[in-house]
Amino acid sequence: MRQLARVAVVLLVLSAVLVGLLWAVQRRLVYFPDDGPVPAAADALPGARDLRLTTDDGLRLGAWWVPAPHADAATVLVAPGNGGSRTLRAPLARALSAAGLGVLLFDYRGYGGNPGSPSEAGLALDVRAARSALVEAGVRPDRLLYLGESLGCAVVTELAVEHPPAGLVLRSPFVDLAAVGSAHYPFLPVRALLRDRYPVAEQVAGVTAPTTVVYGSGDTIVPPAQSRRVADAAGRLHRLVEVPGADHNDAVLADGDPLVAAVVELAELTGR
Repeated sequence: MRQLARVAVVLLVLSAVLVGLLWAVQRRLVYFPDDGPVPAAADALPGARDLRLTTDDGLRLGAWWVPAPHADAATVLVAPGNGGSRTLRAPLARALSAAGLGVLLFDYRGYGGNPGSPSEAGLALDVRAARSALVEAGVRPDRLLYLGESLGCAVVTELAVEHPPAGLVLRSPFVDLAAVGSAHYPFLPVRALLRDRYPVAEQVAGVTAPTTVVYGSGDTIVPPAQSRRVADAAGRLHRLVEVPGADHNDAVLADGDPLVAAVVELAELTGR
């Protein structure tokens, strides 16, 4: 009995140490920035300009802006996922620009050579700085669309509750961060451990703008059922677009025709 008691104590101690380590390093398991410098906007995107964003907590963030071709054209504010930098989203920006839309690509704090470290509260400040910069540059709020990619879905959905866009496109959204974390680590108390929550399904219910959800039926990172649940929760769902067989990082979801067409459709719908 004493031996069993000792084993139980050792297991409890090891579990406590593991949980403590996960608590300490969890953001390294959520955010995967490419923190190196990025090229000048004009070198990456035809017609693009470098833009500096200033957050309410004093950070200066880099962005690329491709202005809309005319005043009535929509502009798309792109909130990226949790990996890389805006250089990976250049093909998406080119496709949206070719479709006659303005585009803003920006990097969160800690990404793309930006100062700071990412967190839920920090990313909320970053996307507000991006929106403010566009409005100050003359983009009409009623011609501004938000496009979120995976983690970015949470970022723009939270923004949309406070600052409603003309339209909202969510690509591969999850219910909340704990739900997607639990799908990958079912043996851990993910919900109890997480500092950052990103409650997409809860917040999208309060979005008044027409909302389109795009997801891949073969997504191995965000379970497709979670994207469908977000669509079901949307306060004003316009369309649910399933891309058959597409995985999370496939090009067809990153910058392919289904995603671009979904954005263009909302731009046309809201521009009437």
